[in-house]
Amino acid sequence: MRIGAKVCVGVVLAHLTMARMGAQATLPPISMPPPPEAESWTATLSGGLALTNGNRDTSTLNVGYELLYDPKQRNRVKSDAFYLRGKTDGLSSADRLGFNARDEYKLKEGAFLFGQLQYVRDRFKQINYIWAPTGGLGYRLIETSATNMSIDTGLGVIWEKDTGLPVKESIAVSVSQKLSYRFSQSATFAQSISALYKTNDLNNAFYAVNAAVASSMTARTQLKVEVIDTYKNQVARPTLVKNDVALIVALVYKR
Repeated sequence: MRIGAKVCVGVVLAHLTMARMGAQATLPPISMPPPPEAESWTATLSGGLALTNGNRDTSTLNVGYELLYDPKQRNRVKSDAFYLRGKTDGLSSADRLGFNARDEYKLKEGAFLFGQLQYVRDRFKQINYIWAPTGGLGYRLIETSATNMSIDTGLGVIWEKDTGLPVKESIAVSVSQKLSYRFSQSATFAQSISALYKTNDLNNAFYAVNAAVASSMTARTQLKVEVIDTYKNQVARPTLVKNDVALIVALVYKR
């Protein structure tokens, strides 16, 4: 009887073990949800208004946007524009518009090809328009999660129309340097220098220098302080000032 009981117990344990193994074999594999994909599109809108009243009445309005398409692969597209308008004692004292569209194609080891279109209008420099499509080669000197720095140079065409003067056309050479640095999750710094040269007169160049600090207010908004310096060493009239500097304070919305 004892031997029979032991045999029965052994048979039962064997059946339970086989049933357990069968259940484990039929369990579906555990699948982990895929990591969330980074958004390819980023849109930024900014705007600011400053008013003073007293000995002098002044008002300054600035609006701008930045649109970025970056799927984290080889191609990267960016467009931005900025408009500044000011009045002093009822008279216009600033009227400037800038636009840029750029496509970058990554090669390897930091190198990239680019094509871009630049547009500038500045009433007080008597620039009716500057159109400059260019393309060339660039290199990313630094590319980390916190810091990005790049340089590039290109070749293209420039058309410039100044008030009271005919359209001037020339082969154009573009040079630029860009830097962005993230201090923390809520504070960033950005800086850029760009230049457009005419090959038929290298002394006739247009320069733009930008420096901006932005600090997050909420998950979607930032407060930005920016300095924009534009310089043209050959202006339409001898009485015009070659250099213009603007200090901009703007509220930024990011999406």
